[in-house]
Amino acid sequence: MEKFQAAKDAGFDGVEAMSHMNRDEVLKAKAATGMPIPSVCGELHWKYLLSDPDPEIRKKGLEALKVSIEDASIYGADTVLLVPGRVSDTVSYDECWNRAAEEIKKAIPLATKLKVKIALENVWNNFLLSPMDAVSYVDMFKSPYVGFYFDCGNILAYGWPEQWIKILGKRIAKVHIKEYSKKIADTKGKGAGFDVKLMEGDINWQLVMKALDNTGYNGWTTIEQPGGDTPAGMKDLCDRLANIQKS
Repeated sequence: MEKFQAAKDAGFDGVEAMSHMNRDEVLKAKAATGMPIPSVCGELHWKYLLSDPDPEIRKKGLEALKVSIEDASIYGADTVLLVPGRVSDTVSYDECWNRAAEEIKKAIPLATKLKVKIALENVWNNFLLSPMDAVSYVDMFKSPYVGFYFDCGNILAYGWPEQWIKILGKRIAKVHIKEYSKKIADTKGKGAGFDVKLMEGDINWQLVMKALDNTGYNGWTTIEQPGGDTPAGMKDLCDRLANIQKS
């Protein structure tokens, strides 16, 4: 309730919920504040990777994905965010591709029934490293209920967000707004690149917004950015998002 109210007071229009929360509390917060929930982020997809060599871990990951889809349906959301898997020294690219796909296919009937889209995100998981890969992977499922959750900040480590947006096109289900500084990353480490305020990094937001317009995207742009731990910080994030949308 406090977080929903804080977001509303800052000027935001909605809240992306995490999965596996107390559903009654979330619904009460939604009702009391009038804040819609457009999407749900999977809470356990890192813990139970769908690409894990252990079939029991993959089974738990599938179960967690189904809970996320059910959460979304109950909250009135039309999208769930899923990190599909991770490539590592013990999981090859093709193994990640095939294992994750096998599990995602098992969740599509539920997603179709509840009309909730499974949106795959690239989160520095060494997977779907190019927009062409992402297109091929999404299209492989041949389902309107599988799409891509596009994060503007994450992609800057691999290329330019406006190029990804152009290529992904209608496959984009939702958009995360996050900043990144290559200069900070080069001097302080890759992860430190996120330690920069919105509109003060290397993303060309005017090109990003133009690219989204050109795809016909008219959905939510959701902040995923540090700095919202105080009312003033939340208000600043909301104001910066509004300025980005005006780009």
